[in-house]
Amino acid sequence: MAGRGVIVEGLEKRFGKFEALRGVDFTAAEGTVVGLLGPNGAGKTTTIRILTTLLHADGGRAAVAGYDVAREPQMVRSVIGLTGQYSAVDEDLTGRENLVLVGRLGRTKKADAQRRAEELLDVFDLTDAADRLLRTYSGGMRRRLDLGASLMMTPMVLFLDEPTTGLDPRSRLAMWDVISSLREQGTTIVLTTQYMEEADQLAERISVIDTGRIIAEGTADDLKTLVGGDVVHLLVNNRTTTAKAAAALARSFDVPHGELVIDEELGSIQVPVGRGGDALVEAVRALDAEAIEVHDLGLRRPSLDDVFLSLTGHTTDAERRDAPPPPPNRPFGA
Repeated sequence: MAGRGVIVEGLEKRFGKFEALRGVDFTAAEGTVVGLLGPNGAGKTTTIRILTTLLHADGGRAAVAGYDVAREPQMVRSVIGLTGQYSAVDEDLTGRENLVLVGRLGRTKKADAQRRAEELLDVFDLTDAADRLLRTYSGGMRRRLDLGASLMMTPMVLFLDEPTTGLDPRSRLAMWDVISSLREQGTTIVLTTQYMEEADQLAERISVIDTGRIIAEGTADDLKTLVGGDVVHLLVNNRTTTAKAAAALARSFDVPHGELVIDEELGSIQVPVGRGGDALVEAVRALDAEAIEVHDLGLRRPSLDDVFLSLTGHTTDAERRDAPPPPPNRPFGA
């Protein structure tokens, strides 16, 4: 078995005439978090279902922890954990019983399953609710228990399909902490998300997927450079000094005057500065040298929203209209 990472090459999947995946390629190195970023219908969940053996690909190949997904599905299932978009826990059992059941289904001894369940209940701040029926849990609590269930077998590779969808801000932050902790422990994680800040916060590398293809990949900083780097925004106190301020900033940053965005009626100026760093300090010095009074000055760093909009012409909120309804979930081995 070669490593604990994920390799995806030319993955294809069709539902009738609809091409859900059209040659998806990406890799996740051992002990890293890789984000699949894209809107609903882009192909994220279909990719995860193939990698976790819940769907068969129509083309390409994929390997998880060294095992071929198509030829060695049982071995793949033995080394992975999966948290899908929808809760997979039993409402008629308590939180503790749900976790122990998952452990027992994974052929863990009862005592070991109980011990692991206690650990995860503590990690996910569910100890006080451990003996309550699931039907009394909030959505955030169920989601945390669902992630706990996927970790009962301490997987080498963990697949998280939009794990924080529907969570309140506090629960989302708690989930981020758990994911970061798992990464530090050496777990390889493939994370799908529509939340730009989530990918930015958690993923070492990001693959942007749209209409069934990977259209860009790299670190968050790599992707942000695609839309031109940082921008200094200036609003002067006196609009008559706009031109003078623009000239001072162009000289200070060695930027051609034509690359500045200037609105003399508003008294505003935008200056591309690559990576910001000490840009605001430089701007203050340049403006002070010309005795220009400033009403507002700030540095705007491009976001992954900007990247996605630049690459696709739409945001991740724009669901893929031609996407078919997702196929139903089915258990391993079905």
